[in-house]
Amino acid sequence: MRDAQVIPLPRGRVIDGAPVHVRPRARPATVTELHPTVEPAHQESLAGKVSGFLRRRLTGAYPVDDFGFDPELTDAAVMPALRMIFEKWFRVEVTGAVNLPADGGALIVANHSGTVPWDAAMTGVAVHDNHPNNKHLRMLGADLVFKLPVLGSLARATGQTLATRADAERLLRAGEVVGVWPEGFKGIGKPFSERYQLQRFGRGGFVTTAINASVPIIPCSIVGAEEIYPKIADLKPLAKALGLPYFPITPFFPLLGPLGAIPLPTKWHSDFGTPIRTDRQPADAVEDHSHVLAIADHVRTTIQQNLNDMLAKRESVFRRFH
Repeated sequence: MRDAQVIPLPRGRVIDGAPVHVRPRARPATVTELHPTVEPAHQESLAGKVSGFLRRRLTGAYPVDDFGFDPELTDAAVMPALRMIFEKWFRVEVTGAVNLPADGGALIVANHSGTVPWDAAMTGVAVHDNHPNNKHLRMLGADLVFKLPVLGSLARATGQTLATRADAERLLRAGEVVGVWPEGFKGIGKPFSERYQLQRFGRGGFVTTAINASVPIIPCSIVGAEEIYPKIADLKPLAKALGLPYFPITPFFPLLGPLGAIPLPTKWHSDFGTPIRTDRQPADAVEDHSHVLAIADHVRTTIQQNLNDMLAKRESVFRRFH
């Protein structure tokens, strides 16, 4: 059968006594009409922002504080990349954000794990995106971090500083949120068989820092980071030769080469606990070492108990929590 032929009706023609109104041919829609969210003004604004950012990078006309923190670079380049990993790869669930103080400084003390310190980076995103004023977490890092090429400069630019009491107190008194991981390399480099078992919290230096600055200590418990790189062995001779605290062997690294360095996509849960006040401590509290150690042990016990509770509720390493 032949295809039916469509014959256009002339304008104003009458069929069976009823006028037929022929709609004029519509003009092609513009890109803006098809996609109303794409506005030229917005495109120009975005282009202007990118151009301005690059120009300031080239001329050096961008703000950097006394510690080398570059908030513009952090917000424009680093945080978006970390946020994607935070949301899409580790799918971090954050609870207790109400305990982050809107005003004044605070010292966040967290458990450390995972062979590579992804937990510190993810805590930075958790604090920034959940803080009432979107403050950046100023992390206290070990000497090794700042000795590494590229990474050391990037650490400074994103707000990290050397873990010294003077720098920490200065930041806290300025109203910054500071992060510390008292277990250090002993926590992050412990074998997989000792996962979620907190190591010693040093000699309580973080407690003295918090008391001197009169800021609260906020215990932070992180579940999920222990399983991203299951450390089953340590090549100590190679670590010594490279100047590293350890050289990890995992089921995938170095066997799979660079692919083995990709962290496993475990499901994380980060909880900010009830702040522990330090502004009510006696004037000579920092001189009483046993008192300082007792507070440090209380913080450690609080985090360990919370980790145990969180693990008891976890159904799977890779799926959602209750």
